[in-house]
Amino acid sequence: MDYFRVADLPAVEMLPGLVRRAVWLDRVMLTFFTFEPHTVIPAHEHPHEQITYVVQGALEFTLGDETRRLNAGEGVCIPSGVRHGARTLDQPTVALDAWHPVREDYQV
Repeated sequence: MDYFRVADLPAVEMLPGLVRRAVWLDRVMLTFFTFEPHTVIPAHEHPHEQITYVVQGALEFTLGDETRRLNAGEGVCIPSGVRHGARTLDQPTVALDAWHPVREDYQV
């Protein structure tokens, strides 16, 4: 796929209130997340490096032992194997994640 529209990518409901869409090549992946207010992403870790960027709304994001509010225009870099989680606040939120290596479990 050379060109895409996010709205045309297959949507996967990962958790109640959390929808994921993804696009990828052999060595890089982007995921587009839409969150309803008060959605919780439980703390977890994975071998992938991840960069999260908040496009709209806000996330309360925990990386290791530190929790910060990320507003639209802000992001976080998550190294491989570091525990992290998030929750949305009172508004719908849109975030973009970049991944390396590609998450095969996110390919639809």
